[in-house]
Amino acid sequence: MKKITLTLATATLLGGFALGAGAASAAPMSVNSLQADQSGITQVQMMRGDRMMMKKRMMHKRMMRHHMMKKRMMHRM
Repeated sequence: MKKITLTLATATLLGGFALGAGAASAAPMSVNSLQADQSGITQVQMMRGDRMMMKKRMMHKRMMRHHMMKKRMMHRM
């Protein structure tokens, strides 16, 4: 969990630096060209089935982690 938080914070920080450097450059740019340069990833709306599949996968992972911890605690007693 700490790794994910650290990675997310680092990505946000680097993204902020990249956006700040692009906006503070002396070259005259229009807003559209600035957005086109920095958006290498296109966002697509997720389908309902994909969202449900991700939700089920996360629930399964959480359930298995809970099961593993419960098993570990039972073996300690």
